[in-house]
Amino acid sequence: MNSTERVSNTILGKAVDRQPIYGWVRENLSAEISAEFGSVAAFEDKFEFDAAHIFGGPWSFDGDTFDTVRSRHGELTPDILLGYNLFTSPDNDADFEQVKREIAHHKQRERFCYMQTPGLFEHFNTVFGIENHLLYTALYPEELCELYRRQAEWTIRFADKCIALGADMIHLSDDWGSQKDMLFSPDTWKEIICPNMKPIVEHIHSRGAFASLHSDGCIRKVLDGVRDLGFDLVHPWQENAGMPLDLYLENYADDFAIMGGICVQSAIGIMGRDALGEEIKRIFSLLKGKRWICCTSHFVQKHCSVGDLAFAYDLIYKLAR
Repeated sequence: MNSTERVSNTILGKAVDRQPIYGWVRENLSAEISAEFGSVAAFEDKFEFDAAHIFGGPWSFDGDTFDTVRSRHGELTPDILLGYNLFTSPDNDADFEQVKREIAHHKQRERFCYMQTPGLFEHFNTVFGIENHLLYTALYPEELCELYRRQAEWTIRFADKCIALGADMIHLSDDWGSQKDMLFSPDTWKEIICPNMKPIVEHIHSRGAFASLHSDGCIRKVLDGVRDLGFDLVHPWQENAGMPLDLYLENYADDFAIMGGICVQSAIGIMGRDALGEEIKRIFSLLKGKRWICCTSHFVQKHCSVGDLAFAYDLIYKLAR
């Protein structure tokens, strides 16, 4: 069984030869990992990572137009943005050259490739700032819904390009949770996010690919909605943000897979090695054999030493087998 088959079967709840493993290790520790292992790719090969998280491609907004609008209006609100055609075309092959190279590299190793893709709420935080954006969910719900609809149309076209290049899954990054609760009300989610997320997920499935959700924090109030949307996988399922694993195992294990388990906020880079080893063993004792891809909850942080990272993955490598 190769890695693509292993991850795909895990997502579908089918039998696998071992637990698939991955980790978000590249963002903050590339130089340190390369100094110790020769390259991040060598680290991924050593521990036989089963998946690859691909970034790249065009941003959905035209930068020059966006800068012009901001300079003209100052504070941007949803009603102002609706008056402009800000969206780029996601159809230019040249914008995907790096994505194409990355997928080719990992497919040579038969890895499951998933593509980072703009969500809705999180994506517009880069435009409004999160505090203003939360305010606008109350002041401009109809205008935001229309902006999200336009973003969804762009994301569908972006996903088409990535799937055509070999992406096995489209990973919609759309943080909805804080450490204790949702960032906004479940009603807001149902009214302006859910109806615009639905056509994206349906289109991805129509192309024969998986659809996954990345949302940090506590999203338990909309988990039934996540299930009903048809997401195949949720990342990171953050235990330390009010998302106990029992909640998943008892209520959603038949509906979707989860990826995560190795927490960057409370475990890896935080705990001493003895405690970290026990924590990793605890996670495996609960999730091994389930619809679970062992992965970090987010990017491993700068304060994690390469020694601690290697210690963790030595153990993960053994436990997965």
